[in-house]
Amino acid sequence: MSGFTEEFQAHLDTGVTTLCRAWKIERRDGVSFGFTDHDLPLEFEDLTFKPDTGLSALALQQTTGLAVDNTEAIGALSDAAIRDADIDAGRFDRAEVTSWLVNWADTTQRVLQFRGNIGEIRRAGGAFQAELRGLTDMLNRPVGRVFQRPCGAVLGDKACGVDVGAVGFVAQRVPVEIDNARVFRFSDLDNFPEDWFERGRLEVLSGDAKGLSAAIKVDRQVDDLREITLWEPLRADIVESDEVRLTAGCDKRFETCRLKFSNAINFRGFPDIPEEEWMMVYPAKAQSRDGGSRR
Repeated sequence: MSGFTEEFQAHLDTGVTTLCRAWKIERRDGVSFGFTDHDLPLEFEDLTFKPDTGLSALALQQTTGLAVDNTEAIGALSDAAIRDADIDAGRFDRAEVTSWLVNWADTTQRVLQFRGNIGEIRRAGGAFQAELRGLTDMLNRPVGRVFQRPCGAVLGDKACGVDVGAVGFVAQRVPVEIDNARVFRFSDLDNFPEDWFERGRLEVLSGDAKGLSAAIKVDRQVDDLREITLWEPLRADIVESDEVRLTAGCDKRFETCRLKFSNAINFRGFPDIPEEEWMMVYPAKAQSRDGGSRR
């Protein structure tokens, strides 16, 4: 393997080593955890790597080509470390994992062995088994633009350019009713048109579900209340007193980009592209060939 310092290599060459492994898990909400298979805590990278979590790793499969490096981590579910409720809520989905081989007698002597993300997580018998996918897994994702009428950008990204946090595109409210962590009803959204948040996102700002978010399926007025329905329920307990943030949605149409967001110049679709059936249309009867109607 590459990346060994001279001091670390000299330690390995002695034949009598003090080696262990350490893992850092950083969730998408910024919370980090450190684990080690050593019997005492280790400290480096501004993080304490705890030994009492029961976390261990299987053999790391690495290649020199474009195949995805992969391994698995196995550990015990613990209220002090990785909780079953957090896994069920999706807090560890696609979390970043970094693994080192460390000289526990001198933690400055270490080498990075793996960096990737958590894939599938399986739980049973008070334990979990997590698939770890290497960075080359990103190469399996399709890239490039598609010639289609809808916009190919994501609302608020660099290509789109819309500031979704601007006034008029976001609302922070406390719901008055919640059904099955999926249907949220509000009494103070009258200043936003119906359907304004459809295809947008709902993010929880307080309570046990803080940091979780979900896509909005339907935004409609029902009697005196505004009803926001998610595509899937939030996977954590949420109550009416918890504050949420609603972000406006986009249906990817040119008219929406122009009228709702005043962002037609950054539209990333092709609204005037002919439909697929245009090649099969019968010959036009019109004498004029000025690009107008074919009828």
